Amino acid sequence: MRFLWKCAGGDRYLLERATYSDQIKYMCLGGIVFATGAMAGLAGGYAFYTIFEPRGSAIENPVDIQTVLLALFFGIIWGLMIFNIDRFIVTSTGKGDGTEAITIGELKSALPRILMGVIIAMTISKPVEIRMFKTEIDIKLREKQLEQQAEYQSKVDKTYADREKLLEKEFGSIAQQRNTLNGRIKAAEQAYTDNLMGKAGKIAAGNGPLSKALKSQLDDLTNQLVAFDKQNGEDLKELNKRKGELRIAKERERNNNEKIANGLDGLLERIKIAHEVSGFWISFFITLLFMAIELTPIFFKLMLTKTTYDYLAENRDELMKAEYGIEVQYDKYKDKEGIERHLTINHEAERIIFEKKMLTNIQKELTKYAVTKYKEREMKKIDDNIDSYIKPINADEQNG
Repeated sequence: MRFLWKCAGGDRYLLERATYSDQIKYMCLGGIVFATGAMAGLAGGYAFYTIFEPRGSAIENPVDIQTVLLALFFGIIWGLMIFNIDRFIVTSTGKGDGTEAITIGELKSALPRILMGVIIAMTISKPVEIRMFKTEIDIKLREKQLEQQAEYQSKVDKTYADREKLLEKEFGSIAQQRNTLNGRIKAAEQAYTDNLMGKAGKIAAGNGPLSKALKSQLDDLTNQLVAFDKQNGEDLKELNKRKGELRIAKERERNNNEKIANGLDGLLERIKIAHEVSGFWISFFITLLFMAIELTPIFFKLMLTKTTYDYLAENRDELMKAEYGIEVQYDKYKDKEGIERHLTINHEAERIIFEKKMLTNIQKELTKYAVTKYKEREMKKIDDNIDSYIKPINADEQNG
């Protein structure tokens, strides 16, 4: 109970002397503040793990122990930070006008704290939301990863096909001439084979004059190809080399396909899919739930009526003011805008300032008196022995 009192910013000394209902109220307030900090720690740790975990398949992705330890450390720090902010918000909210009704003025004064509470609630709700729908999100995310793989594969194939075409265009005339020669050689080989097999019209099978002529033509074309390769060997070698480099680079990019697709497994993508899976209303009500938890202490304090604890706190404050010589005259004057302001008088500070002023004045008077007496003494010395101040000039010294 005392720990939860501290969480709510309650004074233990006063609460131990207040009513039991006051003790329960502040215990409940502290419980909400502590629970919010704990949920923030869990949500922050899970968000940290989702951001920094090793990327892999959304379905088959083992837990990384090192990232878990880092996420635990971050979650504790994050939870303590949110806990401290919530504790400050609740402590600084005050009691409003001391009635159960929440007026417009109270809402205006509490608006900055309400906005801070809304922001904190949203940061807590989103990681919790993606954890609630993790199974559905994993399935959808895996589908997107597979789609990304197929899309990336298609882009890689098209890109490298275009690059190979550009390469062939660069060596276009050489490649075209060689392809033409290859085509003629294949045609000559087919004609020679058909003639030997007796498939060339009415000509009998065998190695006759026509076959020999076809064989001579085939040998001539083959020799032309050898000569062509010899003449353009360096260019052809460079063409084949660059084609091979393109194919190697293409395979390397295809191997990166899965790695790039697995990069979709991030916090932002999971939040987007969570909204798709749950729909607007479910996501809205989850966020609304955390907002209610976060903002409950603020509205709760605005609705509290004055109780024994409040009177004890006011008495303590007045006693401390009296002990240190502080007087507050409420609604003493109006400022330039016509708003009534309190006049604060620090009697102890004014006493010290008055003493300092008096001591300074006395010191001035004593200094003045001392200077006067010094003057009188010096004047008396001059009267008694004027020669010690004015020495006559000797006539000899004057002539010299």
